[in-house]
Amino acid sequence: MAGKNGKQKTARDMILSMGIIVLVAGFVYLFIPHDDSAPDVKAVDYRVELLTARRAASYPVAAPQGLPDAWKATSVRFQGDKFDAWHLGFHDPEGEYVAVEQSTQRRPVFLDEATQGAQETGKTEKIGDGTWTRYEGGRYDALVLEGTKGSTTVVTGTASFAQLTKMAEALRTK
Repeated sequence: MAGKNGKQKTARDMILSMGIIVLVAGFVYLFIPHDDSAPDVKAVDYRVELLTARRAASYPVAAPQGLPDAWKATSVRFQGDKFDAWHLGFHDPEGEYVAVEQSTQRRPVFLDEATQGAQETGKTEKIGDGTWTRYEGGRYDALVLEGTKGSTTVVTGTASFAQLTKMAEALRTK
């Protein structure tokens, strides 16, 4: 009889312990502050890399001018040893990602990488002095500048085509 009572007592103690753990966890969750907001995006200064890229690249390197302060540059790199690849990433005012990508890599290979597999739609639009072709994809959409020789320019990201167009409008090579 003593063995049976001991097993019941052990099961009861385990249930009581679990109840206390659940209560403490609930208390911690409810009363300890936690921040569910998106983290602040850290802006980067890309001026030095832009000057370096413009001196070293075999094509006119593009960067935006005149974008509102709500557009934050978040990443920049120039890889002269990898097809003069220029990358400039932004966080747009709507919280989406927009990037300017340029390279001398073979166009089909570069477009597949830069747009993350987006497909040409056949739609073109005049933006500034250039004609841009729309690409749509599962992850990124893109605008691709037509008529450039020796390099390919892409504005791509998770942002809407309206935001991609704003970036394309702001691009300057001087």
